[in-house]
Amino acid sequence: MVDLADYAITSNRESGYGRYDIMLKPKEGKNLPAIVIEFKVHDSNDGKDLAATVLTALKQIEERKYAASLITEGVSKKNIREYGFAFEGKTVLIGDDRQKVDSIIKSVENAM
Repeated sequence: MVDLADYAITSNRESGYGRYDIMLKPKEGKNLPAIVIEFKVHDSNDGKDLAATVLTALKQIEERKYAASLITEGVSKKNIREYGFAFEGKTVLIGDDRQKVDSIIKSVENAM
């Protein structure tokens, strides 16, 4: 459980090469992880599943370097959590698997 009183919460602010959806930065003196969240609405017509939509959100966080402002402010990369949320109606899938994102990015780069 996260006590939101321990965080400064911002949304749709510029960081890196874009605008993140939500960022939770621990308040000074709190030894908590920072959190970056990206939301995506799943398009069932694109032939992908919710997991692919989560990976798209995570890939966007990485590619657009949304954690850059946190790192600039002194938050260590290992203390930043990144989450992708995929929605389809009332169904939600949340993911944070960076290794899958790295694997997908490498696969796409190798295919080019």
